[in-house]
Amino acid sequence: MTRRLSNASLALGAAVAVLASAGSASAELRFQFGSQDRDVARMVSLGGSCNRCELSGRDLTGAAFTGAVFLNATLVGANLRGAELQGSNFTGSDFSRADLTGAEMIGANFTGANFSNAQMSGAEVSGATLVRVRMAGTDLSGAELNGANMNGAVLTGADLSSTEMNATTLANVSARSADMRSAEIAMSNLSNGDFRNVSFRDATLNGARLTGGNFAGADFRDAEMHRTDIRGADLSGARGLTQEQVQRACGDANTRLPGNLTPRVCRGVTGVRVVPHPRAVPTPPAPPVPPRVRNLVVASSGH
Repeated sequence: MTRRLSNASLALGAAVAVLASAGSASAELRFQFGSQDRDVARMVSLGGSCNRCELSGRDLTGAAFTGAVFLNATLVGANLRGAELQGSNFTGSDFSRADLTGAEMIGANFTGANFSNAQMSGAEVSGATLVRVRMAGTDLSGAELNGANMNGAVLTGADLSSTEMNATTLANVSARSADMRSAEIAMSNLSNGDFRNVSFRDATLNGARLTGGNFAGADFRDAEMHRTDIRGADLSGARGLTQEQVQRACGDANTRLPGNLTPRVCRGVTGVRVVPHPRAVPTPPAPPVPPRVRNLVVASSGH
Protein backbone atom coordinates (compact mmCIF):
# COMPACT_ATOMS: atom_id res chain seq x y z
CA MET A 1 0.00 0.00 0.00
CA THR A 2 2.81 2.39 0.84
CA ARG A 3 4.51 1.61 -2.46
CA ARG A 4 1.30 2.24 -4.39
CA LEU A 5 0.81 5.68 -2.84
CA SER A 6 4.42 6.54 -3.46
CA ASN A 7 4.11 5.73 -7.15
CA ALA A 8 0.96 7.81 -7.47
CA SER A 9 2.68 10.72 -5.78
CA LEU A 10 5.56 10.49 -8.20
CA ALA A 11 3.17 10.52 -11.15
CA LEU A 12 1.29 13.50 -9.73
CA GLY A 13 4.53 15.37 -9.19
CA ALA A 14 5.70 14.71 -12.72
CA ALA A 15 2.43 15.94 -14.17
CA VAL A 16 2.53 19.11 -12.09
CA ALA A 17 6.10 19.76 -13.25
CA VAL A 18 5.07 19.53 -16.90
CA LEU A 19 2.25 22.02 -16.52
CA ALA A 20 4.24 24.35 -14.28
CA SER A 21 6.99 24.58 -16.88
CA ALA A 22 4.45 25.30 -19.62
CA GLY A 23 4.05 28.86 -18.47
CA SER A 24 0.32 28.80 -19.17
CA ALA A 25 -2.17 31.28 -17.80
CA SER A 26 -4.90 30.06 -15.47
CA ALA A 27 -5.88 26.51 -16.25
CA GLU A 28 -7.90 23.81 -14.59
CA LEU A 29 -5.99 20.65 -13.73
CA ARG A 30 -7.59 17.30 -13.20
CA PHE A 31 -5.66 14.25 -12.05
CA GLN A 32 -7.34 10.88 -12.21
CA PHE A 33 -5.97 7.69 -10.73
CA GLY A 34 -7.82 4.39 -10.86
CA SER A 35 -8.53 2.74 -7.56
CA GLN A 36 -6.45 -0.23 -8.63
CA ASP A 37 -3.48 1.66 -10.09
CA ARG A 38 -0.23 -0.09 -9.34
CA ASP A 39 2.29 1.72 -11.51
CA VAL A 40 3.15 5.30 -12.32
CA ALA A 41 1.09 7.16 -14.89
CA ARG A 42 1.29 5.96 -18.47
CA MET A 43 -0.83 8.47 -20.37
CA VAL A 44 -0.96 12.26 -20.45
CA SER A 45 -3.71 14.16 -22.27
CA LEU A 46 -3.28 17.84 -23.08
CA GLY A 47 -5.93 20.05 -24.65
CA GLY A 48 -6.85 23.70 -24.86
CA SER A 49 -4.43 26.54 -25.51
CA CYS A 50 -0.86 27.02 -24.33
CA ASN A 51 1.06 29.41 -26.55
CA ARG A 52 4.84 29.60 -26.21
CA CYS A 53 4.85 26.64 -23.83
CA GLU A 54 8.31 25.49 -22.71
CA LEU A 55 8.39 21.69 -22.85
CA SER A 56 11.97 21.08 -23.94
CA GLY A 57 13.39 17.74 -22.88
CA ARG A 58 10.11 16.60 -21.31
CA ASP A 59 9.06 12.96 -21.35
CA LEU A 60 5.69 13.05 -23.11
CA THR A 61 5.73 9.47 -24.33
CA GLY A 62 2.26 8.55 -25.59
CA ALA A 63 0.83 11.98 -24.77
CA ALA A 64 -2.40 12.95 -26.53
CA PHE A 65 -2.78 16.51 -27.85
CA THR A 66 -6.37 16.63 -29.12
CA GLY A 67 -7.68 19.87 -30.60
CA ALA A 68 -4.88 21.68 -28.80
CA VAL A 69 -3.37 25.04 -29.74
CA PHE A 70 0.34 25.19 -28.92
CA LEU A 71 1.54 28.11 -31.06
CA ASN A 72 5.30 28.78 -30.98
CA ALA A 73 5.81 26.12 -28.34
CA THR A 74 9.30 24.85 -27.55
CA LEU A 75 9.71 21.06 -27.47
CA VAL A 76 13.42 20.80 -28.24
CA GLY A 77 14.63 17.29 -27.49
CA ALA A 78 11.26 16.25 -26.03
CA ASN A 79 10.30 12.55 -25.97
CA LEU A 80 7.05 12.24 -27.93
CA ARG A 81 7.35 8.62 -28.99
CA GLY A 82 3.92 7.29 -29.90
CA ALA A 83 2.27 10.62 -29.07
CA GLU A 84 -0.98 11.77 -30.69
CA LEU A 85 -1.01 15.33 -32.06
CA GLN A 86 -4.13 15.00 -34.16
CA GLY A 87 -6.13 18.02 -35.24
CA SER A 88 -3.91 20.33 -33.21
CA ASN A 89 -2.15 23.57 -34.13
CA PHE A 90 1.62 23.74 -33.56
CA THR A 91 2.36 26.65 -35.91
CA GLY A 92 5.87 28.00 -35.39
CA SER A 93 6.78 25.42 -32.75
CA ASP A 94 10.28 24.01 -32.28
CA PHE A 95 10.57 20.20 -32.34
CA SER A 96 14.28 20.13 -33.20
CA ARG A 97 16.01 16.97 -31.95
CA ALA A 98 12.67 15.71 -30.56
CA ASP A 99 11.77 12.02 -30.71
CA LEU A 100 8.45 11.60 -32.57
CA THR A 101 8.98 7.99 -33.55
CA GLY A 102 5.62 6.41 -34.35
CA ALA A 103 3.71 9.60 -33.48
CA GLU A 104 0.26 10.25 -34.98
CA MET A 105 0.09 13.79 -36.40
CA ILE A 106 -2.85 13.43 -38.78
CA GLY A 107 -4.51 16.65 -39.91
CA ALA A 108 -2.40 18.85 -37.62
CA ASN A 109 -1.01 22.28 -38.52
CA PHE A 110 2.77 22.67 -38.28
CA THR A 111 3.22 25.71 -40.52
CA GLY A 112 6.72 27.13 -40.05
CA ALA A 113 7.65 24.54 -37.41
CA ASN A 114 11.21 23.35 -36.88
CA PHE A 115 11.83 19.57 -36.97
CA SER A 116 15.56 19.76 -37.72
CA ASN A 117 17.38 16.55 -36.75
CA ALA A 118 14.20 15.15 -35.18
CA GLN A 119 13.41 11.42 -35.10
CA MET A 120 10.13 10.83 -36.95
CA SER A 121 10.59 7.30 -38.23
CA GLY A 122 7.26 5.57 -38.74
CA ALA A 123 5.26 8.70 -37.87
CA GLU A 124 1.82 9.14 -39.45
CA VAL A 125 1.57 12.71 -40.74
CA SER A 126 -1.05 12.23 -43.45
CA GLY A 127 -3.08 15.32 -44.36
CA ALA A 128 -0.97 17.58 -42.17
CA THR A 129 -0.01 21.16 -43.03
CA LEU A 130 3.78 21.34 -43.16
CA VAL A 131 4.23 24.54 -45.14
CA ARG A 132 7.73 26.02 -44.75
CA VAL A 133 8.73 23.46 -42.11
CA ARG A 134 12.42 22.89 -41.46
CA MET A 135 13.34 19.21 -41.58
CA ALA A 136 17.05 19.32 -42.35
CA GLY A 137 18.63 16.05 -41.23
CA THR A 138 15.28 14.69 -40.00
CA ASP A 139 14.69 10.93 -39.95
CA LEU A 140 11.33 10.34 -41.67
CA SER A 141 12.09 6.81 -42.84
CA GLY A 142 8.97 4.70 -43.15
CA ALA A 143 6.71 7.64 -42.26
CA GLU A 144 3.30 8.28 -43.87
CA LEU A 145 2.94 11.77 -45.37
CA ASN A 146 0.14 11.05 -47.83
CA GLY A 147 -1.76 14.18 -48.81
CA ALA A 148 0.41 16.46 -46.67
CA ASN A 149 1.16 20.03 -47.77
CA MET A 150 4.93 20.53 -47.62
CA ASN A 151 5.14 23.55 -49.90
CA GLY A 152 8.47 25.33 -49.35
CA ALA A 153 9.76 22.79 -46.83
CA VAL A 154 13.49 22.45 -46.12
CA LEU A 155 14.40 18.76 -46.40
CA THR A 156 18.15 19.06 -46.87
CA GLY A 157 19.82 15.77 -45.97
CA ALA A 158 16.57 14.30 -44.62
CA ASP A 159 15.99 10.53 -44.58
CA LEU A 160 12.75 9.89 -46.48
CA SER A 161 13.55 6.32 -47.48
CA SER A 162 10.52 4.01 -47.76
CA THR A 163 8.28 6.97 -46.93
CA GLU A 164 4.72 7.21 -48.29
CA MET A 165 4.19 10.62 -49.91
CA ASN A 166 1.37 9.91 -52.34
CA ALA A 167 -0.57 13.00 -53.49
CA THR A 168 1.74 15.13 -51.36
CA THR A 169 2.65 18.74 -52.18
CA LEU A 170 6.43 19.02 -52.41
CA ALA A 171 6.53 22.15 -54.56
CA ASN A 172 9.31 24.69 -53.99
CA VAL A 173 11.07 22.45 -51.48
CA SER A 174 14.80 22.47 -50.81
CA ALA A 175 15.65 18.77 -50.59
CA ARG A 176 19.28 18.69 -51.64
CA SER A 177 21.00 15.38 -50.77
CA ALA A 178 17.84 13.91 -49.24
CA ASP A 179 17.35 10.13 -49.29
CA MET A 180 14.10 9.09 -51.00
CA ARG A 181 15.03 5.54 -51.87
CA SER A 182 12.03 3.21 -52.23
CA ALA A 183 9.67 6.08 -51.38
CA GLU A 184 6.13 6.18 -52.77
CA ILE A 185 5.72 9.61 -54.36
CA ALA A 186 2.93 8.87 -56.85
CA MET A 187 0.69 11.74 -57.99
CA SER A 188 2.71 14.23 -55.92
CA ASN A 189 3.71 17.76 -56.93
CA LEU A 190 7.50 18.26 -56.96
CA SER A 191 7.41 21.32 -59.21
CA ASN A 192 10.14 23.97 -58.91
CA GLY A 193 11.95 22.02 -56.21
CA ASP A 194 15.67 21.67 -55.55
CA PHE A 195 16.37 17.92 -55.68
CA ARG A 196 20.07 17.99 -56.42
CA ASN A 197 21.87 14.79 -55.37
CA VAL A 198 18.64 13.23 -54.10
CA SER A 199 18.38 9.44 -54.30
CA PHE A 200 15.15 8.34 -55.99
CA ARG A 201 16.44 4.81 -56.45
CA ASP A 202 13.57 2.28 -56.55
CA ALA A 203 11.12 5.10 -55.80
CA THR A 204 7.62 5.23 -57.28
CA LEU A 205 7.08 8.50 -59.16
CA ASN A 206 4.08 7.46 -61.26
CA GLY A 207 1.98 10.48 -62.16
CA ALA A 208 4.17 12.86 -60.16
CA ARG A 209 4.99 16.38 -61.38
CA LEU A 210 8.67 17.25 -61.70
CA THR A 211 8.17 20.37 -63.82
CA GLY A 212 10.69 23.15 -63.33
CA GLY A 213 12.76 21.21 -60.80
CA ASN A 214 16.54 20.89 -60.56
CA PHE A 215 17.72 17.27 -60.41
CA ALA A 216 21.47 17.60 -60.96
CA GLY A 217 23.19 14.54 -59.53
CA ALA A 218 19.89 12.89 -58.56
CA ASP A 219 19.83 9.08 -58.80
CA PHE A 220 16.83 7.59 -60.66
CA ARG A 221 18.04 4.01 -60.92
CA ASP A 222 15.09 1.60 -61.15
CA ALA A 223 12.58 4.33 -60.32
CA GLU A 224 9.04 3.91 -61.67
CA MET A 225 8.09 6.89 -63.87
CA HIS A 226 4.84 5.95 -65.63
CA ARG A 227 3.29 9.21 -66.90
CA THR A 228 5.59 11.24 -64.66
CA ASP A 229 5.37 14.88 -65.78
CA ILE A 230 8.93 15.99 -66.60
CA ARG A 231 8.00 18.94 -68.82
CA GLY A 232 10.47 21.75 -68.28
CA ALA A 233 12.45 19.70 -65.76
CA ASP A 234 16.25 19.87 -65.78
CA LEU A 235 17.33 16.23 -65.71
CA SER A 236 20.50 16.77 -67.73
CA GLY A 237 22.70 16.02 -64.74
CA ALA A 238 20.61 13.15 -63.36
CA ARG A 239 22.06 9.66 -62.95
CA GLY A 240 20.58 6.23 -63.68
CA LEU A 241 17.94 7.39 -66.15
CA THR A 242 17.19 5.10 -69.10
CA GLN A 243 15.31 5.65 -72.33
CA GLU A 244 12.72 3.16 -71.12
CA GLN A 245 11.98 5.30 -68.06
CA VAL A 246 11.87 8.49 -70.09
CA GLN A 247 9.62 6.82 -72.66
CA ARG A 248 7.08 6.11 -69.94
CA ALA A 249 7.22 9.70 -68.65
CA CYS A 250 5.73 12.82 -70.26
CA GLY A 251 8.13 15.51 -71.45
CA ASP A 252 8.30 18.36 -73.92
CA ALA A 253 10.80 20.47 -75.87
CA ASN A 254 11.91 22.17 -72.65
CA THR A 255 12.79 18.90 -70.90
CA ARG A 256 16.54 18.55 -70.46
CA LEU A 257 17.84 14.98 -70.40
CA PRO A 258 21.31 13.42 -70.11
CA GLY A 259 23.17 11.89 -73.05
CA ASN A 260 21.12 10.92 -76.07
CA LEU A 261 17.85 10.38 -74.20
CA THR A 262 14.80 11.90 -75.83
CA PRO A 263 11.52 12.85 -74.10
CA ARG A 264 8.09 11.61 -75.10
CA VAL A 265 5.13 13.95 -75.50
CA CYS A 266 2.01 12.48 -73.92
CA ARG A 267 -1.49 13.00 -75.21
CA GLY A 268 -4.08 14.35 -72.86
CA VAL A 269 -1.58 16.02 -70.52
CA THR A 270 -2.81 19.51 -69.73
CA GLY A 271 -0.98 22.45 -68.24
CA VAL A 272 0.27 22.07 -64.71
CA ARG A 273 -0.97 24.44 -62.05
CA VAL A 274 2.23 25.36 -60.21
CA VAL A 275 1.82 25.93 -56.50
CA PRO A 276 3.14 29.42 -55.61
CA HIS A 277 6.08 29.89 -53.32
CA PRO A 278 4.93 29.73 -49.69
CA ARG A 279 5.79 33.39 -49.14
CA ALA A 280 2.85 34.19 -51.39
CA VAL A 281 0.52 31.77 -49.61
CA PRO A 282 -2.06 33.58 -47.45
CA THR A 283 -2.17 32.97 -43.75
CA PRO A 284 -3.96 29.67 -43.04
CA PRO A 285 -7.42 29.94 -41.52
CA ALA A 286 -7.76 29.96 -37.79
CA PRO A 287 -8.06 26.50 -36.20
CA PRO A 288 -11.27 25.31 -34.55
CA VAL A 289 -12.02 26.93 -31.22
CA PRO A 290 -10.28 24.81 -28.55
CA PRO A 291 -11.83 23.74 -25.24
CA ARG A 292 -12.21 26.59 -22.77
CA VAL A 293 -9.80 24.99 -20.33
CA ARG A 294 -6.76 22.84 -20.70
CA ASN A 295 -7.05 19.50 -18.97
CA LEU A 296 -4.29 17.19 -17.91
CA VAL A 297 -5.38 13.60 -17.41
CA VAL A 298 -3.03 11.04 -15.94
CA ALA A 299 -4.15 7.43 -15.98
CA SER A 300 -2.72 3.98 -15.50
CA SER A 301 -3.58 0.65 -17.06
CA GLY A 302 -4.16 -1.33 -13.90
CA HIS A 303 -6.72 -4.10 -13.70
